[in-house]
Amino acid sequence: MTVLILTSEEDVTADMVVARLHETGTPVMRLDPADLPGKAVLSAGYAHGDFDGHLSVGGHVLSMRGLRSVWLRRPGQPAAHAAQPSPWLTAESRQAFYGMLHSTAARWMNHPRHAEQARLKPWQLRVAHRSGLAVPPTVFTTSPRLARQFAEEHGDVVVKSASGPPRGNPALDLPTTLIRPDADFSAVAAGPALLQRYVPKRADIRLTCVGTRLFAARKTAEPDQVDGRYGDTGHTWQATPVPPQIGGPVREYLRITQLAYAAFDFAEDEDGVWWFLECNQGGQFGFIELTTGQPISDAIAEWLSQPPPT
Repeated sequence: MTVLILTSEEDVTADMVVARLHETGTPVMRLDPADLPGKAVLSAGYAHGDFDGHLSVGGHVLSMRGLRSVWLRRPGQPAAHAAQPSPWLTAESRQAFYGMLHSTAARWMNHPRHAEQARLKPWQLRVAHRSGLAVPPTVFTTSPRLARQFAEEHGDVVVKSASGPPRGNPALDLPTTLIRPDADFSAVAAGPALLQRYVPKRADIRLTCVGTRLFAARKTAEPDQVDGRYGDTGHTWQATPVPPQIGGPVREYLRITQLAYAAFDFAEDEDGVWWFLECNQGGQFGFIELTTGQPISDAIAEWLSQPPPT
């Protein structure tokens, strides 16, 4: 049975998992939905209460009856590479492609429905709190008055994007930014702002989850560092144990969200508390594996290689 990986051709992180699957002899098909129609051809049929479908990519044909699992890694929009792309063609291609995949018994990492919900930051914070993780006080608001009140109550706060930087060329960076209580909050009325109490941290924590397996990495932060993604701190990621008070709540988070893969970001404060910042259902793991030696790609390949449920 075959593993189907949905991602772009330039995804070098996916290459790491593909290599592991080849080493174990597990058949793999890699496809960017943006190439459908065009480089990829699909066909799905329903007759006499039975269903079967086929995907053809680069001369290789995959029957839906032989689909083991689907890794929803970083797929493009269906029909994005078509000769004459359009919103209608994208909608039609999405219906045909994902409708066919949903008709199988394949395992998903992660299921599109669960992945879409897991991207919603307000829901992430709610689930994290329910799961027992420490969550900094946070507000999403379009009210300058409420934003100002939040800052006055909590002192130093950070403002950051809920959905990530907007797509564009060149790419736009939106680092988490520290603001003072006496800042001008009038611009909040122009669009929802995410304000969160600033957590003075001694380290950044990345916790990568594959099924029930947890891989934690720690990087010492510089004094007064706000966003660990920007700037060279002079420190590298190091493998670190997962405290029991984190492992249980994280697994509960995964149970509620029904995610098979997730990358959590925490801020570790001076007391050793791991404060939940976000959970990226499709977060990168290659840089963690390369610097710490943790076998994350092996774990993903092993999960994808398991047979689908009967």
